[in-house]
Amino acid sequence: MIVMSVVTALVLLALVTQAGVVAVQRAYPPQGKLIEVEGATLHVVDIGPRNAGLPIVMLHGASSNLEAMRRPLGDLLAKDHRVILIDRPGHGWSTRARREDSTPQIQARMIDEALQKLGVDRAVFVVHSWSGALGARIALDHASRVAGLVMLAPVTHPWRGGVGRYNEIIATPVIGPLLAYTVTLPLGYFVAEAGARSVFLPQIMPDGFVRDSATPLLLRPREFIANAYDLVTLKQAVTEQVARYGEIKAPVTIIAGEPDKTVKTDIHARPFAATVLNAKLIVLPDLGHMVQNAVPDLVKTEIEAMIRKIAPAQAAAD
Repeated sequence: MIVMSVVTALVLLALVTQAGVVAVQRAYPPQGKLIEVEGATLHVVDIGPRNAGLPIVMLHGASSNLEAMRRPLGDLLAKDHRVILIDRPGHGWSTRARREDSTPQIQARMIDEALQKLGVDRAVFVVHSWSGALGARIALDHASRVAGLVMLAPVTHPWRGGVGRYNEIIATPVIGPLLAYTVTLPLGYFVAEAGARSVFLPQIMPDGFVRDSATPLLLRPREFIANAYDLVTLKQAVTEQVARYGEIKAPVTIIAGEPDKTVKTDIHARPFAATVLNAKLIVLPDLGHMVQNAVPDLVKTEIEAMIRKIAPAQAAAD
């Protein structure tokens, strides 16, 4: 009887999850185009004027999608610049063929291929959190594509500890998918708001952020598993690439907060800025992890200052 009850409960939870997936995807449909690359299909939203100089490519962090970069920062930039927002492989409406394709190295290659298909030769990359490691990897492996790099609360270095026991369990064969396809989505509806609020501290999360950022898409089983793989493989990935950071030649601006408890500035932003030759570091004493939401005008100013410096240098090179 106990076994039958457990099986029945899991079946019911799986049905609830599938119904939830349908509802979430109807609520947050894709907003852009789908680009096929080796090992993935990438969802890309391309906004702003096409003839406005260097395009800006925006890459979101973990547990999110391109909408986390679009509002308010992406829309603000798109008034004067071409802005290309990309759902990382496995996130939002992007898919990837293998869950194991979770490292910055692999995702950098996929994004580089997508930009090539879009006809984007060079761009300024704006990256947040997890994508700090991704932006650094693009600058290392695909340097000709990177005119400049703006990093917001970036992950760049190995750290003590893990990434949360639940992520480690979800990335475990058999038991991980079992949980993802049964309890994660129903449970996630109750904790998503509180989890997002904690990431904003000490800032207050804007009203409607979870809805406006399409955060519920994360609760779909295939994306939740992909996100877990991204997180549990990240520490080893940055450990392997950290020795190469001195090779980065593109101009880099890093904006981080002193009280950020999600990605600690002393472990990541400061050592990275000290290693990269052409790096500018801005650390604010009261800024949390969600830099693009807390200080969008400052980020926009720094991006545009970088573009103004790059343009004469590029013209001289040409």
